[in-house]
Amino acid sequence: MSSVSPHSPRRQRKAFFTAPTSERRVRMTVPLSRELRTRFRRRSVPLRKGDTVRILSGSFAGREERVARVNRRSYSVTLDNVTLKTADEKMKALSLGVGHLVITRLNLADPWRRRSMRVRDEDVTPEERGETPSEGEETTEVATPATPTPEGEAKAEPKEETVSGEAPVDGADDVEEPTTKRKAPRRSRAPEPDEEDDA
Repeated sequence: MSSVSPHSPRRQRKAFFTAPTSERRVRMTVPLSRELRTRFRRRSVPLRKGDTVRILSGSFAGREERVARVNRRSYSVTLDNVTLKTADEKMKALSLGVGHLVITRLNLADPWRRRSMRVRDEDVTPEERGETPSEGEETTEVATPATPTPEGEAKAEPKEETVSGEAPVDGADDVEEPTTKRKAPRRSRAPEPDEEDDA
């Protein structure tokens, strides 16, 4: 018979470090904020990439950042814009434990998670789906420069004509005009010989 209790610290530590991924997911649950508790009628949810959390303790306490990575092997979480400066003055992402976090916004882009949270598709906001309004603005901005393409083609046609025609002559004329404009002020500066003739 084993004299060690199943609730002994030794067995708890062994279960913690040898747990499979499915159990590590459950161990990395984070409590929900009060607003989300009343909406989803749940107290905590396993943390996923894309969730927005609030830091409760440490030098970054009070900040709300998006989850960039969930590392189940080390039971740690990496957030956006939460970094530390290394000895060689490089910015490195700071790993946090799940005990210092509270979920303020869920990432409901996955339909499986919506079903598990019992949320209808109509009740999900675009922010929870991962859609940002800036993406629509970017598409309109990209569409507007596409309209002046005929003008760009019209500008390209004279270049083709110069290549098909006598390109050296056109090129020489274009080069001589700026040089003559530059030399004209220099020639106008030479009234000194005229003054000498008058004298």
